[in-house]
Amino acid sequence: MDFIEIVPVSKILSHTRFLLTLRSGEGIYRSLLLFRLSTSPVPPDTDEHVREPSKTLNGAFHVAEQLYVMESACPHLGADMSHADIEECETGVVAVCPWHRYDFDMRTGKSDTGLRACVYKVDVKKGANNGDADSIWIESPDEGSNWRLVEFRPVSEGTADLITLTEDIVPAEDPPKTLIQWAVLVLNTSHPQLKVERTRHAVNLFRSGKLSSIGRGASAPQPPEVPPRESRMTFVDPKHLAKRKSRAAMLHALANIEQWAIDLAWDAIARFGPTNPTLPHQFFSDFTKIALDEAKHFSLLLARLTALEMPYGSLPIHSALWQSATETADSLRARLAIVHLVHEARGLDVNPATIAKFAKQGDDASVAALTVIHNDEVTHVTAGHRWFTFVCGEQGVDPVETFREEVRRHFSGRLKGPFNVDDREKAGLTRDFYEDLAGEMKDSLSPVPAKAIQDEEASVKIGYETRFMRGL
Repeated sequence: MDFIEIVPVSKILSHTRFLLTLRSGEGIYRSLLLFRLSTSPVPPDTDEHVREPSKTLNGAFHVAEQLYVMESACPHLGADMSHADIEECETGVVAVCPWHRYDFDMRTGKSDTGLRACVYKVDVKKGANNGDADSIWIESPDEGSNWRLVEFRPVSEGTADLITLTEDIVPAEDPPKTLIQWAVLVLNTSHPQLKVERTRHAVNLFRSGKLSSIGRGASAPQPPEVPPRESRMTFVDPKHLAKRKSRAAMLHALANIEQWAIDLAWDAIARFGPTNPTLPHQFFSDFTKIALDEAKHFSLLLARLTALEMPYGSLPIHSALWQSATETADSLRARLAIVHLVHEARGLDVNPATIAKFAKQGDDASVAALTVIHNDEVTHVTAGHRWFTFVCGEQGVDPVETFREEVRRHFSGRLKGPFNVDDREKAGLTRDFYEDLAGEMKDSLSPVPAKAIQDEEASVKIGYETRFMRGL
């Protein structure tokens, strides 16, 4: 059995959860999570998934780390397991999926549901290039060869220190109390990194049960027509943008898309939550996860831009993606079809070629970031498909025919290939959804003027509910 050296033991003392990305010689990627659960002594009968460091650690005598490695996505519906609850039971320690509370034994991967998560054996021994220091080693995935680590970072890692925040994450005056209030606050936040940090904070409150209400009563605040952007940002018509050639320019363009994607996730919650009372709690769980993923994506891209000495905002941006939000503002069904099953699905088609461009230039760090983004986007299209078919089921209409009708009505131009058939099918989009399909909407929507977006910031006034609304 082959093992891969990950990092020195000293590198895992700052956090308890880490995301690691592996790549094989064949170009296969695996995103995993490493959990460091406690510093209590490991029982003598502990199996080989957990090993004690053989030497003293930072002067402490024989500190025993409980280390577990498992796949980063729940095998049920792809939920991010980085925020899974960890619970002890009679048979061992389990990771509980934050979406549907499916639990998985962290040593065997088994679940009472019949599903099984991929887990990897862990060892602690001398590093190959570490002198006498111990390193963490993990079992290689079964498929592929010549595996190596291309990314290792704490789950809680942020990039707030890259930009000084202009406001407190939680407003001192009249702080949000419901999920929709938080959604509207994030939408009205123009500072890109503050938008990220408020997203993280709001999702954490929601996941941990500290928000006792969705807040979609009659007095729920209204989302802005267009989320504001900082006045320093330069807007251009996307048709007039120069073709992006440099790595930095491509990453900057992708970062702009991720900022709008954060807004689109929160807008789905704030705009359609109050007007669709039959939406279950899981809808809001799924879209807060999407918002958090998009915030993570922006942070990953921001870190790469910083490394390339290209601050975000150095190049012009556009608001083309928000045009689809405006076009579908009155229909959840149309929003899910156009934003998630057209635009995000198109991302699945083009991402592999984008990743290949960065790999050709030897930019492993960007490849790792873009691979994380692509894998997350598959789950976003899955969520879009799930809730599109839910709405169609409630309305008694056929999902395929209805999707094609929504595209003809709310999209302009033919759905372009080549299509990433495999990832589309993973997300639920079979060929009958999208092949030989063109939108018939007249291209009458023009990009939102920069002045309108920037002036919006000055006129923002958020009205919050005065009490919790408990109806779900």
